[in-house]
Amino acid sequence: MTERTPLERELLAKAAQYFPGSSTGNTNYPDELKFLVREGRGGRVWDVSGNEYIDWLMGSGPMILGHAHPAVTEAALSAVGRGSTFFTTNDQAVLLAEELVRAVPCAEQVRFTTSGTDACFQAMRAARAFTGKEKILKFEGGFHGTSDYAMMSVFASASTEFPQAQANSAGIPRALSDLMLISQFNDLDTTAAIIDAHRDELAAVIVEPLQRIIAPNPGFLDGLRKITSDAGVLLIFDEMVTGFRLAYGGAQEFYGVTPDLCTVGKIMGGGYPLAALMGRAEVMSVYDRAAVSSDVYVDQIGTLNGSPVACAAGLATLAELQQDGVYDRLREVGGRLRRALTDACQEQGFAVQSVGEDAIFDIFFAAHPVRNFRDGLAADGAPLARLNAGLLERGIIKSWPQKFYPSIVHTDEDVDETIAAIREVAPALRG
Repeated sequence: MTERTPLERELLAKAAQYFPGSSTGNTNYPDELKFLVREGRGGRVWDVSGNEYIDWLMGSGPMILGHAHPAVTEAALSAVGRGSTFFTTNDQAVLLAEELVRAVPCAEQVRFTTSGTDACFQAMRAARAFTGKEKILKFEGGFHGTSDYAMMSVFASASTEFPQAQANSAGIPRALSDLMLISQFNDLDTTAAIIDAHRDELAAVIVEPLQRIIAPNPGFLDGLRKITSDAGVLLIFDEMVTGFRLAYGGAQEFYGVTPDLCTVGKIMGGGYPLAALMGRAEVMSVYDRAAVSSDVYVDQIGTLNGSPVACAAGLATLAELQQDGVYDRLREVGGRLRRALTDACQEQGFAVQSVGEDAIFDIFFAAHPVRNFRDGLAADGAPLARLNAGLLERGIIKSWPQKFYPSIVHTDEDVDETIAAIREVAPALRG
């Protein structure tokens, strides 16, 4: 990497002055590695100083077609030329909702939001309204945005007993911890016991079907579907990450399990602020004032919900994802990089667990399998931190601390260069 230019140094200083923590809040690199992105094309980005990076972060997942994809860019520009936002329902929103219902198994009706946080918040609120019950069960380590309810037990202490919730942000009212129940991902017995004990007050279970990068054990999602159905509890899949990544129909198609509600975003919005709650029409009727009583109706308003520009970009993205061979290529790129990452670390004598699916993955430095949040806590984070820093020093961006997001535009050259960087860094991971 070249030295920072005076302009980038000046802008970094302004970022430190105007942003708490010197960033917009999504990333927090060491001071000596901080940079400012200027532009992106395909699978690469450039900083203000002109340094080029191979990008495996890809906007934290949305840019599955790469940065500035011509079809998506053209669709967005065309939409902007017709007006940026209208507040009233627009044609692009209707067409995107139609495609979402066609693509996603659980979807019969759709409500748009502008963020995953809002979509997951709405999913929990809709479940409470529909069932008349107040409590929600989530899984320790699961991330469903930054609402007060979602920020329970995202980074919990391993000593916390289930189903006790632990708030992981200042500013959350203590009373809310009593409304969230916590279980362990991939632990069907513990989850079943909690659901059975609280079935009369439990509205829904919300889960990332692939939790961060931890894949479900065989039978876990099927078992969760049966347990919730038998107990009269709604099942919500948070598919902000997995939607249109694991398969065109998301994790529901990939794993063959259909929830009552799901949330999608990221890829679905083509890189623009857009997310959605979808599900069975019976449950989604809580948003229809004419269909339900006043004590069941949920009033959901957002100035930019269903933005015509974002919906146009989303439609263009989904059209590209339906082309032949797209998901084969995605898994080919991810699988090759995933295997090389594991091999390079194991060759240096590390015990490494490769976790996730080929379309989204990373490693844990651990001798034991990683099937849940607490298994991950027991892994060694020091070599992973060195790996991330070493790659960034060599112009390779990934999510910190974990996640590689392959895209269909990453080339064989991108993979080769990344593998070479991994092999260069691996011998120094012991510190």
